[in-house]
Amino acid sequence: MDSLKQNLLAGAVIIALAIAGLVVIRIVRHRILRAVRSQEGLPRERQQQLITLVGIATWSATVLVVTVAVLMLLSRFGIDIAPLLAGVGVAGLAIGLGAQTLIKDLLGGFFVLVENQYTVGDTVRIGALSGEVERLTLRTTSLRDDNGQLHIIPNGEARIVSNLTKKWSGAVVDLTVAYEEDLDRVLGVLRETAEAFARDAAWGPLLLEVPQVQGPMSLDDRAVGVRVMVKTRPGRQGEVTRELRKQILSACERHGIAPPYPRREVWVRDWQECQPGRERTSRAMPGQQQSGRAVPGQEER
Repeated sequence: MDSLKQNLLAGAVIIALAIAGLVVIRIVRHRILRAVRSQEGLPRERQQQLITLVGIATWSATVLVVTVAVLMLLSRFGIDIAPLLAGVGVAGLAIGLGAQTLIKDLLGGFFVLVENQYTVGDTVRIGALSGEVERLTLRTTSLRDDNGQLHIIPNGEARIVSNLTKKWSGAVVDLTVAYEEDLDRVLGVLRETAEAFARDAAWGPLLLEVPQVQGPMSLDDRAVGVRVMVKTRPGRQGEVTRELRKQILSACERHGIAPPYPRREVWVRDWQECQPGRERTSRAMPGQQQSGRAVPGQEER
């Protein structure tokens, strides 16, 4: 009975120490994260990398404390852990041979951290999925997309990764104008708008350079495509794009630059013109100028 009481007392002490260790780990994690976030001169990329490493270190320390506590409890209650450890080693070897996918995921997460491909807070595209990295472990990456859905992707499946917030991001606004517009005038209005946007007190600090106006970028059946693009601070391209698009729309309205609309030309011919021997002439619709003789092949049948 005394031996059982001693074992129970020792087990309680082990559990208490394990809980205390977990609490200490949480406290240290909280203080480190607070210290990292308070460093104003620390680059954002380095800050996010440290946050990611702290999260993985916390997870590893938690697993280590729980594992050691369980082994000490088993040993305290007279269970020989040597065969157990040997069995775990053999089982681990068997699992390693059979669970190649798990090993691939762990190696993928390891190289993501070592090569600093992306960190928590980055906006990335992995395959057909894109979103903000909310959590990164050695096995999985958790992405939160614009619709609020959380996608959990094994790191071994991340064959091609596009980091949209690495050092800088790009804001691109594409628009089309009708062929009737003076293209040089349109480009001049866009340049003035872009320069004013760069001087704006609220939006200028988010830009890394003056917006560039490019065009013509495309020639389709009814419009000419032009583009305005600018480098922004990482992760701020969405709000910059929306505001830049808004100011470009206002500038086009002020200068009378109309977007292209689908149009259809209709030729109307009097029935008497179909009589033999009569000259075929066309009559324009109200608001159109008389175009003279109808060209064969353009007549409405």
